Amino acid sequence: MKFASAFLALVIAVPGLASTAEAAVPVSIAKAVQDSTRPKEQRDLDAVRKPSEVLSFAGIKPGQIVAEYLPGGGYYTRMLSDIVGPKGKVFALETTRWGKDNIAATQAVLKEPGRGNVTLDLAPLGNFNLPEKVDVFWTSLNYHDLHVAKYANVDMGAFNRHVFDSLKPGGIYFIIDHQAKAGTGSNDSATLHRIEKDAVVREVSAAGFKLAGTSDLLRNASDDHSKPVFDLHFKTDQFILKFRRP
Repeated sequence: MKFASAFLALVIAVPGLASTAEAAVPVSIAKAVQDSTRPKEQRDLDAVRKPSEVLSFAGIKPGQIVAEYLPGGGYYTRMLSDIVGPKGKVFALETTRWGKDNIAATQAVLKEPGRGNVTLDLAPLGNFNLPEKVDVFWTSLNYHDLHVAKYANVDMGAFNRHVFDSLKPGGIYFIIDHQAKAGTGSNDSATLHRIEKDAVVREVSAAGFKLAGTSDLLRNASDDHSKPVFDLHFKTDQFILKFRRP
């Protein structure tokens, strides 16, 4: 059995990343991504969203407790649920700001067989409730929304400190977002739904986090950062940041 698991991890090695620490996809992640019960429209996005590689870089493991902030349609929620397994938990932290569609999408995930490890929390944008400390706080393509004043006047310092306090010592704060033009900070968040990577690093570091790693897995050099992200349908130039709570 150990040989078979090792072999599977070897044959699904991430193309083009053999020289990095992300060289192999763990079996638990590979199985989650290959889960045929995932909606087809989500599986069709895997080629551009690269979930095997992204989840491996994040270090998601069986038995972990994960908070997923703004899960939207559940693209990652299902995979996180599969990976952490019955001994782990996923807290889906959705906002009441987006209305019924995203909430309904997450509620649909909870109703699927085998999703007893997923719990939904609803709160205004910039707020969340967790019953216990978590191993990973995950947010994908939504950090910039916290800077959009028409959605909510979020105190980013307070939000990131809340994340810090919600993590176990050594816990991971994992952020994926759409890159903005250099020097624009969060100025394009409301119009293009982009944010500059360096701005996120400054904000999160100010809350006490240490940058533990970055990844170019979702870089797209053909994106000049001038278009709204909705025009590019997940083919934007994206950054990945992995912070650790000391």
